[in-house]
Amino acid sequence: MKFKYVVVGAGLAGITIADRIATQRHEKVLMIEKRPQIGGNVYDEYNEAGILVQMYGPHTFHTNDKEVFDYICQYTKWHEYQHRVMSYVNGNFVPMPISLETINQLYNMNLSEDEMDAFIESRKKKIDEIKTSEDVVLSQGGQDIYEKFFKYFTIKQWGVSPAELDKSVISRIPFRKNRDTRYFTDKYQGNPQGGFAQMCRNMVNHPEIKIMLNTDYKEVIDSIEYEKLIYTGPLDYYFDNELGKLKWRSIKFIFETHDCESYQPVASTRWPMDYDYTRITEFKKLTGQKSDKTTILKEIPCDGEEPFYTFPTAEWKALAQQYRDKAAQEKNVIFLGRLAEYKYYDMDDVIRRALDVFKEIEQGR
Repeated sequence: MKFKYVVVGAGLAGITIADRIATQRHEKVLMIEKRPQIGGNVYDEYNEAGILVQMYGPHTFHTNDKEVFDYICQYTKWHEYQHRVMSYVNGNFVPMPISLETINQLYNMNLSEDEMDAFIESRKKKIDEIKTSEDVVLSQGGQDIYEKFFKYFTIKQWGVSPAELDKSVISRIPFRKNRDTRYFTDKYQGNPQGGFAQMCRNMVNHPEIKIMLNTDYKEVIDSIEYEKLIYTGPLDYYFDNELGKLKWRSIKFIFETHDCESYQPVASTRWPMDYDYTRITEFKKLTGQKSDKTTILKEIPCDGEEPFYTFPTAEWKALAQQYRDKAAQEKNVIFLGRLAEYKYYDMDDVIRRALDVFKEIEQGR
């Protein structure tokens, strides 16, 4: 069979572009995915306890982009949900991002918004030239906030100190001078009823879309007749690591099911100082499920083969740019998404990116 497009990777980027090509252009698309399922890192499934769990870490959809929201609403109904995150500091949970409520709880005070300004100002450290992420936090929040929320969390997350990371990694501390404890303030927030995997299956449920699972595209691509390749896999892998392997940060996932209705006060807790893990997610609190059991996920960042986060240092940014320059010379290939662009995207951003690329296809670019 001949295909107009081959899409490598069936994460959100690949699924979105395949859906648009099939439904709007009525052209045949072949998707090739190395995993045994579609959905990329938003894939979820029900575990043995009947709890819907996200197998590659927690995701919550949020956006201010009405076009993106209207688009994705074609494929799911929503469990309305406002995401809240708490950090475990000094033996207590306090809200994140740092807000007036956080400061008052952490220091046992009752500051007003104006008093919070003065309090933060008194803690700032004067630094003549801001070069590193450590400099950013010390100059904006002071030593105590740096150590309680950023220093050790960053070491766990990236394996290096904030003093070794460029200032762009932590460009600013998002202080909130009010009592809003929501993690996101976007207009549209929620999680798909039935889960992200079902939403993704709905998006590719079209006769013009064919899917190959458990397949490395390099093993089959030479035997497929097609006109254009849309590549969403790792950027360096496309070029056989010709310039060297890009560095990615991976995650070790530890799932636990407990015989209790609730494990922690909110769906997501951060652990900036204690233990090896950086985050614990309790899935029932994301989805609104009811059960006398609950499943949690502990995340331990690590170096590994499974790519999750681009590495935010100048060395790897420079190598990625060399690969992007090579990618720009490829004919009839579109590089799309987090892995193929070596760039972090939130869910709404990667959908927006795919929609914009489709518009370019429509315009004949």
